[in-house]
Amino acid sequence: MKDEVLIRLDGISKQFGGQSVLQQIDLSIAKNRIITLIGPNGAGKTTLVKVVLGLLTPDKGSVQRSPQLHVGYMPQKLIIEPTMPLKVGRFLQFAEPDIELCRAALHRTGIESLINNPVQGLSGGETQRMLLARALLRKPNLLVLDEPVQGVDVSGQEGLYSLIADLRRELGCAIFMVSHDLHLVMAATDEVICLNQHVCCSGSPQQVSIDPAFVELFGTKTALYTHHHDHTHDLNSEVISERSDSHV
Repeated sequence: MKDEVLIRLDGISKQFGGQSVLQQIDLSIAKNRIITLIGPNGAGKTTLVKVVLGLLTPDKGSVQRSPQLHVGYMPQKLIIEPTMPLKVGRFLQFAEPDIELCRAALHRTGIESLINNPVQGLSGGETQRMLLARALLRKPNLLVLDEPVQGVDVSGQEGLYSLIADLRRELGCAIFMVSHDLHLVMAATDEVICLNQHVCCSGSPQQVSIDPAFVELFGTKTALYTHHHDHTHDLNSEVISERSDSHV
């Protein structure tokens, strides 16, 4: 395995109850790359993420991991008992006891001011930023993000994708991301993998968007959103917007 490759999957197949979920999947994740996994419901995206995380063993194929691999995982959603008295800082301390390191991670994701707020009172965007902060506490060189803008309103989605891109540049890490938000994510990634039990097509967003397999799954009206980085994002304003929208 080359030094820059953090994880490589070769010929991965997986079945559940005799039903094929993944078929002959090849995947290579290198440092400094953002790879986005897309596909319809039931395509096997969650199963593939679990194989990458080491939570599932494939029936066929091999998985090679770099000895230097450190994974930070951001789940799709967080479910916490509404009556549980749990503050944001305490939630992060389950992963890292040092509260100052937790504070620094929250600062990097733009919500340090919410460290003493109850988790149950966070908006969708704030919750995702808290989960991203938790993933950063592992000092990852690979971030695995499952639907990172799940539950986030439109005004906050671009800010989250911009933050993810900034983290890639700052940390030099790889990012493996699952998403359904094609119009935004296609501009926020280096490589797209279209999955439907097998890899239907892969390549740059521009290549994939005109591939017949992609068009068959998603149609011809999927627009490529072009995000010009000739401005800065005020993360605090986006968080405030997200909070305001959540109470409308």
